[in-house]
Amino acid sequence: MYLYGASGHAKVIIDILEASGEKIDGLVDDNLEVEQLQGYPVLHGSKGMSPFIVSIGVNAVRKKVAEKLKGVEFGKAIHPSAIVSPSASIREGTVVMQGAVIQADVRIGKHCIINTGASVDHECIISDYAHISPHSTLCGNVQIGEGSWIGAGTTVIPGVKIGRWSVVGAGSVVTKDIPDGVLAVGNRCEIIKSLDIKVLIKIKQRGGGVKSNLFVYWLHKEGKQDYVA
Repeated sequence: MYLYGASGHAKVIIDILEASGEKIDGLVDDNLEVEQLQGYPVLHGSKGMSPFIVSIGVNAVRKKVAEKLKGVEFGKAIHPSAIVSPSASIREGTVVMQGAVIQADVRIGKHCIINTGASVDHECIISDYAHISPHSTLCGNVQIGEGSWIGAGTTVIPGVKIGRWSVVGAGSVVTKDIPDGVLAVGNRCEIIKSLDIKVLIKIKQRGGGVKSNLFVYWLHKEGKQDYVA
């Protein structure tokens, strides 16, 4: 197994693979200054390598890299301490971290992150490239759209639908549907703003949070990486 991306998220996936007895052949990263991580070599090209897990935490960047890696197989990583129902479905590229619980008839798409201690209850649907952060709880029949990011410690009540490429802030309680492309936070969760490139440029111009995960996340989604100074 190869990992694409050599940073903190990769360290956790390495732990998962080691705990599962999976062989790790190495990592790939575009940063030429990184030569090793956790004792594994970091290479700077992916030609002829397979299978991969894209070990990048930012959803939009993970999607971009996965789409770039044409013609390769993708593995998945599920920590032995995770509890996964036999009727659950987990697609390629997805990682399930320590202590997560995935219940009956859950459907998890490609290249998702089910983070430490997250709970995903019966019949939830999690679309490709989504991230369910540590100790979040998705009650039964919740739907999470492509690329959405559910912040740490969030609770989503049964039957709620969260749209594509939205962000729900840490510690939120979500009691109603959330549309595509918004930032929503709070208990009870309310929409704060639409997440589009114009809003993010204004944030940058005011000097606020240019390097934040949220800012970079949406710049990559909009194909505007050049705005990151």
